[in-house]
Amino acid sequence: MADNNGNSGSNEKPATKLLDELEEGPWPSFVTEIKSAAEANDSARDLLGQLEVSYEEKKSHWKHGGLVGVLGYGGGVIGRYSDVGDQFPKVAHFHTLRVNQPAAWFYSSEALRKVCDIWERHGSGLTNMHGSTGDMILLGTTTDQLEPTFQELTHAGFDLGGSGSAVRTPSCCVGMARCEWACFDTMKLCYDLTMTYQDELHRPAFPYKFKFKCSGCPNDCVASIARSDLAVIGTWKDDIQIDQEEVGKYAAAGLNIQRDVCGNCPGKCMDWDGRALHIENRDCVRCMHCINAMPKALRPGKEKGAVILIGAKAPIVQGALLSSVLIPFVPADELLDTLKELVQRIWDFWDEYGTNRERIGELIQRVGLPAFLDGIGLDPVPEMVAAPRDNPYIYFQTEKEGDQ
Repeated sequence: MADNNGNSGSNEKPATKLLDELEEGPWPSFVTEIKSAAEANDSARDLLGQLEVSYEEKKSHWKHGGLVGVLGYGGGVIGRYSDVGDQFPKVAHFHTLRVNQPAAWFYSSEALRKVCDIWERHGSGLTNMHGSTGDMILLGTTTDQLEPTFQELTHAGFDLGGSGSAVRTPSCCVGMARCEWACFDTMKLCYDLTMTYQDELHRPAFPYKFKFKCSGCPNDCVASIARSDLAVIGTWKDDIQIDQEEVGKYAAAGLNIQRDVCGNCPGKCMDWDGRALHIENRDCVRCMHCINAMPKALRPGKEKGAVILIGAKAPIVQGALLSSVLIPFVPADELLDTLKELVQRIWDFWDEYGTNRERIGELIQRVGLPAFLDGIGLDPVPEMVAAPRDNPYIYFQTEKEGDQ
């Protein structure tokens, strides 16, 4: 008698010669975890079998045979079907649910147990905590179990995350909850963005995906500069705070400040004379290197806020892109209002001129930054320059007769 997962109670284990090799390294293996789940779940057992076949044949056996979802939502569920379902029937349907994670991935043990209990009742029991999407990923269930899973998750206080051509689930670092360098409240901003854009998150209506990521300081612990269409990275506007007495203690303890701190400063704005550290703050690029090297001696400035960057993506249609500066500094208490106004302008332009599966960074590359800035009504500033110009000549165009 099978349960909701289709577990038949069979104890047959597929031969996994190639997968077994992935357990031999010094690090934890996903194969070990799937084998553990397979002890009580037939879909996990069939997953091992299909993976072994894929490794033998050097090709994937997952296919997209149609769209699946839950009532009222256009996203949050990734439809996945096997093209060898006759051989591995328990993974013939193996849909994935994306669950919106709490800001900065703070969970209580009780909350995690609730999710795991729900997933063991309705799915494979396998999870991904947390992958490149940011969401909590629930891997593998059948079409008829999607709606019951969703209903139990919502009653437990959870919601689905984003998928498809929509706002993806916003994510952030721990910010002020755990980090002394945070220049704005990342968790609050992430929560506010998630609540503000619920419709855009659950009902795909964009040319392609759009990701928000918030980092509290330039250390960028969620890699927003490389992985988000709109990155918010904490920074400061005034001078780095210096405790010269603590600087001296680092020198006395053996740190070569001139070589290891000043010598590695990308802005070349620091100098150590053996008694005091001098910083030319107008040349500082806010990289955090010196603060990371001497955390007891240096701190970010007091006038805190964030820089807003745009256009990062991984290589899919075109190559990978890093974010470019859009607004150099926004005070911390103005971030949400500024973002809401700015994002609406960006989305209006993207909706008008973006092509299918074109990320916002690719659109900017195609139409050019001047056209994009003009389209969203933003004045250019020097911080937007991604690289120095390679043409040293400047051409002046005189006004034509009659021009004002």
